Amino acid sequence: MVNVIINLQEKREAKQITFERKVLRELSIKQLKEKVKVFFSPFFRSNSIFSTAIEDGSIDIAIEAYLLGARMSRFGYFGEKAEEVRSRCYEDEKFLTDSLYEYLQYWGATSGNDLVNESLYIASEQFVYYWWREGFLKGEMRHKLRMH
Repeated sequence: MVNVIINLQEKREAKQITFERKVLRELSIKQLKEKVKVFFSPFFRSNSIFSTAIEDGSIDIAIEAYLLGARMSRFGYFGEKAEEVRSRCYEDEKFLTDSLYEYLQYWGATSGNDLVNESLYIASEQFVYYWWREGFLKGEMRHKLRMH
């Protein structure tokens, strides 16, 4: 009889990937693109050559924030409030916000004006929070419905 040794870390990663795939099915590209326009249309021209690059980078960050929220949703399922859970992943969320802000600055979404730069950072922060919250709520719902 051959015993199969399963690495616990590999099993957790496989389970996490499966969960993320299921959660991502509820997310649409159309919805992502709409929110990029809502949050960042004041900072770049929609007909610009760079707008697709800005949109693509923003969508990547949105997906990461969404998945971060979904991963953290199990704490909400067990009774923690969303803001308490959010404080647990402050560094990850800050990293996503900073990355998005720097990405948008690189592609020229700002004019060099400090007020515009600050507004862009706040918009980046709100964008990341919006998608974190969406992922958190979807993940929490999946846990409640035992669909994880």
